[in-house]
Amino acid sequence: MPDDTDILGLPLILPAQAQKHVTHNEALLALDAIVQLAVLDRSRTAPPETAVPGDRHIVAASPTGDWAAQAGRVAVLTAEGWRFHAPRPGWRAHVLAEGQTAVFDGLGWKTPAEGAGSFARLGVGAAADAVNRLAVASEAVLMTHAGAGVQLKLNKAAAGDTASLLFQTGWSGRAEMGTAGSDAFAVKVSPDGAAWAVAMSIAPDGVADFPQGLTREGSQVYSRASVVGPVSQTAGLPAGAVIERGANANGDYIRFTDGTQICWRGNLSVANVSTALGAGFTSPALTWTFPQPFLTGSAPVVSGMADAAECWLSHAAPGAASVGLRVLGLVSKTGAVTLRAMAVGRWI
Repeated sequence: MPDDTDILGLPLILPAQAQKHVTHNEALLALDAIVQLAVLDRSRTAPPETAVPGDRHIVAASPTGDWAAQAGRVAVLTAEGWRFHAPRPGWRAHVLAEGQTAVFDGLGWKTPAEGAGSFARLGVGAAADAVNRLAVASEAVLMTHAGAGVQLKLNKAAAGDTASLLFQTGWSGRAEMGTAGSDAFAVKVSPDGAAWAVAMSIAPDGVADFPQGLTREGSQVYSRASVVGPVSQTAGLPAGAVIERGANANGDYIRFTDGTQICWRGNLSVANVSTALGAGFTSPALTWTFPQPFLTGSAPVVSGMADAAECWLSHAAPGAASVGLRVLGLVSKTGAVTLRAMAVGRWI
């Protein structure tokens, strides 16, 4: 028969043992020390001078004095002095000075914060689920440094995935910042969580674009992204890009944010050059429809040239959408004559 119990090492009363009460009391004292284990602290290397019977401590590393060579053990003060109990793996002790429980792992005492804890889900004041595996409901969340600095890392598997911070109102998205769908950093906003507008995008090479433009004190500030693009106006004031360039079957055009518009067309062809100026321009040989209309009531200035010797371009009074063209010459000509024309006016 063994002398001690297998788990707690409590002394057993042996057959025909004399003074059985001594062994019994030793077992009770051990139970009193380690059952419902709560220690005052675990940072001392020497016993406190003001200790009273019943005080318990976990002896820290490199102890001295009465605690020498007792590191990691549970020290309890009795009427006869300090007694020590060697912990076994799995023992738990609530450390009053820290307000948390430490577990002995066979080598030392560790709290959950000191161990390599892993949780499938964690909710702090909120319920975590399969997608939101970490959920926190709190007035604020603090992340502070443990040394020189601190980083919050959002990692995605591939460039086409999303790593972002989403800001919501009533669980509906209103703003998002991060790398969504590419490796470009973007900031976008939404009035309803469905329609989104990209306010800023920074490419991996560091070039920043502002697709919606910038405003400062009510005035638009232009970036490279908004210099060339569709121009527009609101109440007679420019509201779009600085320059708009385009072309269609009627020619090329360019519009400026100040309201200026230039249209031009080449490779026009007319026939039968006349020497007669006539009484007014009543029979144009060609009608040129502008690629973009001009401001109604503000006739553009039309000019051009004919690609033939001793010929020049003549035109009727231009309208907002078109102008009549013909070619005059010092001598009459039959057959086609090509010409080029330009109109300059305002679009607002």
